[in-house]
Amino acid sequence: MTLTKADIVKRVREKVRFKNRRKSQQIFLFPEMDCIFLSKSRATDIVNSLFEKIKEALAKGEDVRISRFGKFRTKFRWARKGRNPRTGETIILPSSRTVKFWTSPKLREKINKPHPENSPGK
Repeated sequence: MTLTKADIVKRVREKVRFKNRRKSQQIFLFPEMDCIFLSKSRATDIVNSLFEKIKEALAKGEDVRISRFGKFRTKFRWARKGRNPRTGETIILPSSRTVKFWTSPKLREKINKPHPENSPGK
């Protein structure tokens, strides 16, 4: 399964709730009405702004660290000689910057933890 931006927006909408400022009599019968949910457009704006901030920081060459998830770091690659595999011709690959990701120990531990539904006995 691939997690897309739309999936992230959907999960943000499901998880983020704000307390309702106005109290009504219905709250006693339906406690779930005490919350205001995010609209889809507002949740999309939040997710998009988060990704934009990450992109801006990486473009400046700053590291982006998300606790218990990992760290994004830009890495500079010098120009170097390369070879076209089809023709065997030597070419010069230009210098570039790329983004590297290092997982946090907590995430690595969670990923490598065996799950009962993935056990070979089933």
